[in-house]
Amino acid sequence: MREIVVTGGGTGIGAAVAAAFAAHGDRVTITGRREQVLKETADRLGVSHVAFNAANPVAVGEALERLPDRVDVLVNNAGGNTNLDRAPDGDDLMDVAESWWANLNANLMSAVLVTSALTPRLADGGRIVTIGSIAARGTGSGSYGAAKAAVEAWTADLAAELGPRGVTANVVSPGLVVDTEFFRGRLTEEGVRRRVESTRNGRPGTPDDVAATVRFLASPEARHITGQVVHVNGGAYLGR
Repeated sequence: MREIVVTGGGTGIGAAVAAAFAAHGDRVTITGRREQVLKETADRLGVSHVAFNAANPVAVGEALERLPDRVDVLVNNAGGNTNLDRAPDGDDLMDVAESWWANLNANLMSAVLVTSALTPRLADGGRIVTIGSIAARGTGSGSYGAAKAAVEAWTADLAAELGPRGVTANVVSPGLVVDTEFFRGRLTEEGVRRRVESTRNGRPGTPDDVAATVRFLASPEARHITGQVVHVNGGAYLGR
């Protein structure tokens, strides 16, 4: 039985990823900042949960004793566009800086810190999958897109560092995914229509679409795929 850790596993893509692994007999631990949300999801899926802020190095260190002693698959899903909570005032440089730090912390540093903490526990032949975004490929979103682009660069280095142990590191990069908390309820029907029009298959993505790709990259069949960005966006961005 494999040990799976999924950060940001309480809702949306993270919960779908956890459900996919649990359904196939893996032992799963989900993490996130909201204890009650995590508990409800963990109880529903029959998995374990550990609440902590993945972007806080002290919190990550304190959580280690509650995380599995061996990790076969780490899925870095924690993150989100923090600018949706508070857009920066472009005339205030400190406000701009804090806005960029917030997105870098939420999306890049959360993955870096949890991965660094769990690397000594990562089994040889293990898997690291980090959730990126179509925003990293020049589709906008400012500091959020920049943070997800940094995730891709970091993952390339991680693949080289851990490759001698048979560990793979990849990014799954979704486009529009419905049934998540990402847009904080602010995505309009027009916004959905515009994004769907840019796809080749004429539909938005779902958390299960992303989860299926993550699970494949964590499988033995994907052992020779590493350092890659796998785009799951219906062709809205063509990885060529």
